[in-house]
Amino acid sequence: MQITVMGAGAMGGYFGARLAAAGHEVTLVARGAHLAALQEHGLRLHSPKGDLHLPGVRAVGDVGAAGQADVILFTVKNGDLEAAAASLKPTLREETMVVTCQNGVSAPDRLAGIIGKPHVVPGVARLPGDIEAPGVIRHSAPFDMLSFGEADGGQSPRCDAFAAALEGAGCMVQQPANICHDLWAKFVMQASFASVTALTRLDIGPLRESAESAGLIRESMAETEAVGRAVLPDLPQGLADTAWGLLSEKLPPTTHASMLDDLNRGKPIETAYLSGDVVRLGAKHGVATPIHATFARLLAPYAAGPSA
Repeated sequence: MQITVMGAGAMGGYFGARLAAAGHEVTLVARGAHLAALQEHGLRLHSPKGDLHLPGVRAVGDVGAAGQADVILFTVKNGDLEAAAASLKPTLREETMVVTCQNGVSAPDRLAGIIGKPHVVPGVARLPGDIEAPGVIRHSAPFDMLSFGEADGGQSPRCDAFAAALEGAGCMVQQPANICHDLWAKFVMQASFASVTALTRLDIGPLRESAESAGLIRESMAETEAVGRAVLPDLPQGLADTAWGLLSEKLPPTTHASMLDDLNRGKPIETAYLSGDVVRLGAKHGVATPIHATFARLLAPYAAGPSA
C-alpha cells in the first residue's frame, strides 16, 4: 500500500516504521531536527516487539512531496489539525482514507469539514512511546493497538485492506462495530487522566492511592460519560467504571498522560480538546460539567505553553 504518515512523531513514526519494514511504500512527514535525522540517518525504533533500523526511510517536510496515497495516517497534534488538513488536499485520491489519531473526540468532524467526510476514518491509537532523540523512537511496552472504522459504522474494503497491512506488519488492530463508541471510551479516561496528572504533576500511582484524588478522577470520568451519553444515546454503560479499572489496576504506577510531558517540556497542551471539549459539549447538550470546567480554567494559562 502507499501510506503517508502526516506528523511522524512517536505514534506515527512507530506505525510507519512497522509498515515500511513489512514492505509498504511509506512516506513520513516530519519537521525540525527529527526530519533532519530521518533524512540523514534513517529511523531507529527501540521496542519490546523488536528493534528496527530503516536507513532508507522516505521522509519529507512537505506533504505535497509525498504524492498521493491509499492511506494517510493523520497523527498531528490537535492544534495543528486545520493547517495540516488543508495541506492534504492535493494528496487525496477518491478512495484515500485519512485515519485520525488525535486525543479527544472532535478531530474527525473538524477534519471532515476541510477535506470532506468520505475521506475521514476515525481512529483510536493506544501506544506507549516517545521520541527518545531525533530520528529515534522508543516504544515502551508490547502494546500497539490501532482501532479504526468508517464513521457511519462497520467495516469497508479500504479499512479491511489497511487492517491486513497492519496485521502483516505485526501490529494490533481492531475494527469495532461503532468506532465512535471507542472514541468516547478513550475520551472518558483521557480527559480526566490528562487534566489531573498535568495539574498535579504526578503519576497515576500516588493519585490512585489517595482517596481524595481517586474520588475526583472517578467523579470527573462520570461527568464525561454523562456528556457522551447526551451526544450518543446508545453509548455503552459503565465506561467510567471500566476506565477506572484500567487506571487503578493495570497501569504501572509511574504512568502519566502525555499532556504532562508536553507541559514539562514547555510545549502547548491540548486542554481545549480534552476538558475543554467536555465543557463545550456539555453546554451544547445541557449537561453540567463543573469538574472539567475547573480543570479547563486552571490549565488555560498553559494552553500555548508556559512561556505564553
